[in-house]
Amino acid sequence: MPLSPEEPQIHESAQGPRVTPASGRITPTPRPVPGPRPAAVPRPGRPGPARPTPPAQRTPREPAAKPGLPAPAASGSSAAPAAPAGPPAGSATDAGASVPQIQLIPASAEGALDAAEEAVDLLLDSGRAPGEVLVVTTGDPHPWATHELSFGDASYWAQHDAGDDVFYADAAALDRAVSRPVVVVALNGGSEETAVGALPTALTRAGALLIVCGDPQRINAMLGAGV
Repeated sequence: MPLSPEEPQIHESAQGPRVTPASGRITPTPRPVPGPRPAAVPRPGRPGPARPTPPAQRTPREPAAKPGLPAPAASGSSAAPAAPAGPPAGSATDAGASVPQIQLIPASAEGALDAAEEAVDLLLDSGRAPGEVLVVTTGDPHPWATHELSFGDASYWAQHDAGDDVFYADAAALDRAVSRPVVVVALNGGSEETAVGALPTALTRAGALLIVCGDPQRINAMLGAGV
């Protein structure tokens, strides 16, 4: 239908952004000045770059020793002194170490065997092994020796050779006994000659300790010196 000149024409506007009037314009944000970017912060839980391992320090080499000359000592250390040489064999020190200690237990002839039994008990309680103890009687033999000899001489000395228990021997047979660390002598009677001969032999059989039960004056006279 034709439009009349009096009617204004209406044109359809295209879709698009509307223009904001000049009075309501938004000031644009200034752009950042170009420059170095800050380092990126590592995320939590992510390990950062591994640090380079510092180079190991090199130890300077020691100068090689020339033939015929002693090698130089290492810095910060001193040469160890040479160990002193021990005493020669057969010296006075060796001779003194082989002499056993002598202990006297005053007792009568009747009580010497009981005193020897008490001494053995104390030795065993202190840690001595039974096979380290030899008991010698100058008078009546110990009841154990009498009992064992009833089975024969061979069986009796076989127990001595085994060395598993305390061994009781008569002074007359002391020459057959071997050395033990501790020898206990009971002067429970017998002849003077037997007692005098028993003590020096017992002293050679005792490796560390000789215990003599009897009259101290008589014992000192037999040994030939006060102990």
